[in-house]
Amino acid sequence: MSAALAQTTPPGDRLSPHKFARLATLIYDQTGIKMPRTKATMLEGRLQRRLRDTGMATFDQYCDHLFDGRAAPGELVHLINAVTTNKTDFFREPVHFDYLAQTVLPTIAATGQRRIRAWSAACSTGAEPYTMAMILDQFAQGGGPDYGILATDIDTTVLETARRGIYPAELVQPVPAALRQRYVATPVDRTSRDVRIVPSLRSAIGFARLNLMDASYPVGEPMDIIFCRNVLIYFDKDTQEKVVRRLCDCLRPGGYLFLGHSESIAGMDLPVSTVSYTVFMKD
Repeated sequence: MSAALAQTTPPGDRLSPHKFARLATLIYDQTGIKMPRTKATMLEGRLQRRLRDTGMATFDQYCDHLFDGRAAPGELVHLINAVTTNKTDFFREPVHFDYLAQTVLPTIAATGQRRIRAWSAACSTGAEPYTMAMILDQFAQGGGPDYGILATDIDTTVLETARRGIYPAELVQPVPAALRQRYVATPVDRTSRDVRIVPSLRSAIGFARLNLMDASYPVGEPMDIIFCRNVLIYFDKDTQEKVVRRLCDCLRPGGYLFLGHSESIAGMDLPVSTVSYTVFMKD
């Protein structure tokens, strides 16, 4: 712990039960993430930087600042950035990308459709939409339809990382060698451990902030493909169904919805049919 941090967070400072409950309610309302009392220590750890950046001396003082209207308008966004979990990898759950390349894209192309709209609905630092773009671009280069990708997340910090498209070299190791050679640029400075997604792929993706707790999703024309993976696991069942229903509203009939391998919509009354493992087609 730095000296500065030690000065702004006195030893033994803890969130009071009342303030924790208010924060947990706010976080749930804003993000759908449930924050049981057992996660109090985790929440305190994630709020340390907010105390330092706002100059607050204690967690309770920060909460008072947040709830009495004195906080800057962007503080709620900073709070959300602090509490959200961002886990992502290139070609994560690769069977989905095999199904996308081998089944979904040829099926869409067979209809004569000239452009594909795809959406990564919880893109984190960008590995998922860039993986999608590699598959879609490779298909387009082989004579398939043109494409465009929307990538959204609630966390503005990870969106900035995604826009830059710069990653540690080890993070792109799951990318097949042929795709890595085509779509990942190595630095001129050989001492650098960072690589960058090539400009043509970065320009195919539009990044924007979107909160899945909103009543509707302003994403434009209906999507052909939506990836919303490993997000529902943080929501309760009622919130899961509301989110998936809103995602379905953004999907054209015959469009595809990809969820995470550990996620289920069993028992939900939704306008989709299962076509593969955690892959669904809108009726």
